[in-house]
Amino acid sequence: MTTPPGPNPYQTNPPTTPTPPGQPWQPPTGWPGHPTPYYVPAQRTNGLAVASMVLGILWLYWIGSILALIFGYVARSQIRERGEAGGGHAPAGLVLGWVCVGTLTVVMFFALFLDTRY
Repeated sequence: MTTPPGPNPYQTNPPTTPTPPGQPWQPPTGWPGHPTPYYVPAQRTNGLAVASMVLGILWLYWIGSILALIFGYVARSQIRERGEAGGGHAPAGLVLGWVCVGTLTVVMFFALFLDTRY
């Protein structure tokens, strides 16, 4: 004699009843509700902030340093207004731009005021 099978002790999902035709599907009882997934767009990086950092690195005979300062200050204001990414690129370009402008000032000082010719 065999006994009819009982409930499966390893079953993880609660038993469900089939949905009648014409009825919307409902999740089985005992399952937590799942939120609807949504798309979060990626935050855009400010182009002037990237240009400021690149020009600060390349300095291009000090013209790039001055452009790095201009682009960096404009990018910082745009990042604040628009909420864009690039908050680290703009200050990096500003620092590199000011370092190169300071170097230009020291070189000009030595070239103009410490002339060794008599």
